[in-house]
Amino acid sequence: MSNTKFLAICGMLCILMLLPTANYSDAQTESPKVQDVVYTAKFVCGSIPDGEGPIRPGHYDTSINILNKKGYSIGFLWVATINDGPTSNAILRTLEPEKSTGITCRDIKDMFAIETKELVEGFVIVRVPVTSLRGFNNEQIVPESQDMANALDVQVFYTANALSTVPHKIAEEKISFYIIQDGTGKIPKESFRRLLDVTIPSTLNEITDTEEKVKSLLAKKYDLEKKDLEKIEIRIRDISIGVGALLDDHAVSLHMVTPYISS
Repeated sequence: MSNTKFLAICGMLCILMLLPTANYSDAQTESPKVQDVVYTAKFVCGSIPDGEGPIRPGHYDTSINILNKKGYSIGFLWVATINDGPTSNAILRTLEPEKSTGITCRDIKDMFAIETKELVEGFVIVRVPVTSLRGFNNEQIVPESQDMANALDVQVFYTANALSTVPHKIAEEKISFYIIQDGTGKIPKESFRRLLDVTIPSTLNEITDTEEKVKSLLAKKYDLEKKDLEKIEIRIRDISIGVGALLDDHAVSLHMVTPYISS
C-alpha cells in the first residue's frame, strides 16, 4: 500500500472518531420537558325527549369539582369543547391552598350562549401549566412522575332523572268500600259485601268522583266494559289521605379524573 493511501485512510478514521456520538446518545435518552398537567372531564347536559336518543330519555346534569390539595396556590386554564361543535375561549383561574371550585352545566351553556334544554355533550379540559407549580418558597416544582404532577383533585358528579319534575313526595288516597251488587257476573261472589280497599294517588285541589274511581279500577281488574259499570253497585265506607313514598327515578355516579402529563 502506498503512503498516500495509508494517510488518507488514517484521516478518515480520525474524522469518524471525532464525530459527536456522545451527544447523539444523550439526545436519545433525554426526557422531554413537562409543559402542562392535563385533566379531561366528560360532561352531559340537558334533556332528551322520548325516542330521540342517543341515551335513555331523561334530564342529565354534570358538576365538575376541583380541589387544590397542595399547600400553595395553583393556577389553571379550562376550556369546554362540544362534540362536533365549537371550543370555548380559555378561562384562567387561581385556587388558593385547600380551596375548591366547580364547573356546572349552566357555566358551560352560558359560555356558548345555549338557552335551550336540548342535550349537549362534550369535554372540559383543565390544564395546569408547570410554571404555576411553585412551592412554599416560590421555588419551581418540576414533576418527575404522574403522581407528583397530580396537584388537583378533579371529580365529576353525574345525575340523570327520567321524570319531568324533581323528586317529591306524593299524596295517596286510601278508599275502603263494599261491592253490594254485580249484574255482570264477572266479579267473584266471595268479594260481595266484604270490606275491600284500594290506594291510589290523590289529585289535589280537584273535585273527583270517588265511586267512579273505584269502578274504573274494578273494570281493569275484571275486564269490564263501560256499560258493565252501570250494573255494579258499590258503597264507600271510608276515605283517608296519607303521604306516600318519595316519587323518584334518578341515578347518580361519581368519577375521579386521572391527569396526564403534556410535553
